[in-house]
Amino acid sequence: MKKRQRIKKNDDFQKVFKKGKSFANRQFVVYCLQKEDQSEFRIGLSVGKKIGKAVTRVQVKRYLRQAFLELKDEIRQDMDYVIIARNPAAALDFHETKKSIEHVLKIAKVLKRK
Repeated sequence: MKKRQRIKKNDDFQKVFKKGKSFANRQFVVYCLQKEDQSEFRIGLSVGKKIGKAVTRVQVKRYLRQAFLELKDEIRQDMDYVIIARNPAAALDFHETKKSIEHVLKIAKVLKRK
């Protein structure tokens, strides 16, 4: 993921939480906020200490970034996404993570399927 595709500032996170809509399954909660003036999507990741130690949290973040990288052509581009990992996310491998995040994005109706 490029730096311009990441949400880093607390203000940006708070805007997505307050104004966006949330969708969830057992592993992830996704907040989506439409931004008219954006040409590409941005994501923010939140993996708390309840998920596990640093190694586990970094691994979950890597899996999420890679899943979004692989899904980038199918995801709506004019949106900000904040993904919050829940406890069961720590036990998933990459393919399960991707499948789970796809499931939540389908619920949110932001995937363009061919």
